Amino acid sequence: MTDVTSSHAILPGLRPDPQVIVRRIQWALPLVLFAIVAGYESWEHLILKGQSLADIHFTGEILFFGILGPVAVFTALAYIRHLLGEQWTARLELERLNRELELRVAERTAALEQRNAELARANADLQHLDQMKSDFVALVSHELRAPLTALNGGLELALQQTEALPPAAHRTLKVIARESERLTRFVQTILDLSRLEAGKFNLTLGPVAALPLLQHAVETALPDGHHPVRWDVPRDLPPVWADETCLEEIILNFVRNADKYSPPALPIQIGACAADGRIVLTVTDHGPGVPSEIQERVFERFYRGQRGENAGPGWGLGLYFARKLAEAQGGQITLRSPAFETGGAEFSISLPVAESPEETGDV
Repeated sequence: MTDVTSSHAILPGLRPDPQVIVRRIQWALPLVLFAIVAGYESWEHLILKGQSLADIHFTGEILFFGILGPVAVFTALAYIRHLLGEQWTARLELERLNRELELRVAERTAALEQRNAELARANADLQHLDQMKSDFVALVSHELRAPLTALNGGLELALQQTEALPPAAHRTLKVIARESERLTRFVQTILDLSRLEAGKFNLTLGPVAALPLLQHAVETALPDGHHPVRWDVPRDLPPVWADETCLEEIILNFVRNADKYSPPALPIQIGACAADGRIVLTVTDHGPGVPSEIQERVFERFYRGQRGENAGPGWGLGLYFARKLAEAQGGQITLRSPAFETGGAEFSISLPVAESPEETGDV
């Protein structure tokens, strides 16, 4: 049986052990009952009736009511005391478990708060490092843009004097000019991405005619016409509400991707349609397509679907930049692949229809 004193020393908030009270009643009540029965039977049989102590009625009633009755009460109270003891022990154990649980919860809560504080500090450090990285990239890109502009200008002037250059030198200059232009686009993309992520990229939104923009983007991205182009653009297509320069940059990215991954003999399809107050512009190629497991990853920064020696030129920023530009204009870019039974990929951008010219403004 649990020691009451030690239990109270451990758990001072508990009430006294009910076994103490029951133990007292267990002994006191049978004695009181015996005394009452003995007194009453003695008064009735010895005094009123004048019977002797050996009378069978007197001894029988004393034995049944004075002894067996108190013994039965004693036994019943002993069983009740036993049940109370088990209940008390269970209560003590429950209180101990509750206190241990509260202690563990307090310890885990303190550890969790400490871990959260460490994560908050680590997150702040990462944000600081990311900002430093963005600032550094923007600074380097800005410093590279000026010499690249001068280099491109010099190469353009040199290429205009074709008669003064041997054919081999002219071909070399064309390669250098093409790569220099590609590097310039990359630097400009890095600068624009830094501004976008910093919220400092200015958009001039307004009505944009889709067909001329698509035609100019195709002429820019496919100057040698080594891909046939199929057009599916309605003449009565309403203007789209967008930043013309940024929208053309998105279409250029789509067309360059189609040019990169499509076999030369197969066409690139340019389409547009209006639906539910939005304009959808699409560029579809007949290349190998984009596997379903990486279709979302192709829009991640620096992710490239093809790697190794067979991978084409690029930095894995084009589609990431295109999605960021589209979101900044309230648009959405989607990819569907395969676009045909043989493969292919369809990139599309959805933007609002330009309903009112008054809405033009800087964002």
